[in-house]
Amino acid sequence: MTKKAPGKFERKGLTIIDLFRMFPDDEAAEKWFEDQRWPDGHKCCTDCGSMNYAVVANRRPMPYRCRDCRSYFSVKKGTVMQSSKIGLQKWLFAMYMMSTSLKGAASMKVYRELGITQKTAWFLTQRIREGFMKGTKSMVGPVEVDETYVGGKRGNMHASRRKKFEGRGTVGKTAVVGVKDRDSNTVTAKVVRNTDAETLQGFVVDNAEPDAMVYTDDAKAYKGLPNHETVSHSVGEYVREQAHTNGIESFWATMKRGYKGIYHKMSPKHLDRYVKEFAGRHNVRDADTLEQIAVLSGGLVGARLRYKDLIADNGLESGARAITV
Repeated sequence: MTKKAPGKFERKGLTIIDLFRMFPDDEAAEKWFEDQRWPDGHKCCTDCGSMNYAVVANRRPMPYRCRDCRSYFSVKKGTVMQSSKIGLQKWLFAMYMMSTSLKGAASMKVYRELGITQKTAWFLTQRIREGFMKGTKSMVGPVEVDETYVGGKRGNMHASRRKKFEGRGTVGKTAVVGVKDRDSNTVTAKVVRNTDAETLQGFVVDNAEPDAMVYTDDAKAYKGLPNHETVSHSVGEYVREQAHTNGIESFWATMKRGYKGIYHKMSPKHLDRYVKEFAGRHNVRDADTLEQIAVLSGGLVGARLRYKDLIADNGLESGARAITV
């Protein structure tokens, strides 16, 4: 009997050696990105959509010219990679790191591995997270819904900040709500301003089919949902036949291990991107490695994130609970 490999042995993985052999330079990476964006081989203008274009010799970084609107374009244009001076090989390698690291890849690791500055690596990883932010289809159920709170312990705060968050439990932390479809094993999660009935039930309505069976804990905010069963965590009940929230709680556990062991801190300002990253990576974890990167590259199209917008002050302090990104 053949011994099975550890982990998801049925997946076709991709080693770092394989990656170097497949993408030895920017030209090979560019060809791969073009194949993902234009799989039929017919490139189209990113401004007007015309397929009437010409290849311009010795024209970098815009190698194509639209004959109709006369604009130049490349595979980067119209994506989150637009205007980036980072080579496409490094973009692809960073996407590999973020796709294959279950708990995420810190910008410190990315900068060391790719030979770029830490500031550049941080901006690069934040832009790649835009590719994880595409939502999933409405879930047919049964679904599990739960909320959690993300943030450092008040006891670990500096004394000057600790005074701002007097209280216990969730004070000073950011609320996140998530739903997991047991049938498809997909997760959708996002940062919310509060955990009242209007917010949580609205989240369920937005992400689950009307006739989907919904399982939650006994929080009052979920009371009144149709097709709804609860487990009473407050009295130590965690499983009652099919009623439990173990799946979504397992997702929270993975995200928080990434928070503590990889990132160490996720500011409320950027937390929603990290949450979407963990959900997006979870949703393709059964796919082959190259397919995971391909899905991520598709999410980069139509997205744009400028550095000035990323660091813009939105009036929220790290640790503030009220946050929407």
